[in-house]
Amino acid sequence: MLEIVLGTRNKDKIREMEKLLSDLDIKILTGFDFPLVSVIEDGSSFVSNSLKKARKYSEVSGKIALSDDSGLMVYALDGKPGVYSSRYAGENATYKDNIEKLLNEMRGVKDRRAKFVCVVSIVTPEGKEYILSGELHGIILEEMKGEGGFGYDPVFYVPEIGKTLAEIPLEEKNKISHRAKAFSKAKEILKGFIK
Repeated sequence: MLEIVLGTRNKDKIREMEKLLSDLDIKILTGFDFPLVSVIEDGSSFVSNSLKKARKYSEVSGKIALSDDSGLMVYALDGKPGVYSSRYAGENATYKDNIEKLLNEMRGVKDRRAKFVCVVSIVTPEGKEYILSGELHGIILEEMKGEGGFGYDPVFYVPEIGKTLAEIPLEEKNKISHRAKAFSKAKEILKGFIK
């Protein structure tokens, strides 16, 4: 059975990724299986951060590694928080801290369009690299709605479904999200390695 490493220790991301890959005949390892690996996400783009993590985990494990870097880009804020989405309010910021900072910066702003971006990198031990991406467009609300999801999901309203990402079950989110779109492409690559 093909073993792949998800290059992250974010439990929320791992839960979503495992669900998205659940129909493949693979064994999934995560960053928790390699506790000594540390990757500093200091790239200036989602691509550079995603590739950096996948390269490191593939090198250390000797296996195919899959890593994503994703975040929120708000048009009125010139694409911020972008690659700093998870630490927008500081290095040890909680999801709530980040949302509060965003809502403060958006106070009185009329153009509330935003998009979630996900870049997935797959790196093989032989050095082959694949980069895939997905986007989900929406609007930043003025207050949080919903109890599910994580990150900015409670303020990210998707007009097509009339709800925030935090107001829908994970199964529904995994059909429409930026991560779902990127992972559907990644799965096609991974299928080529399953014997």
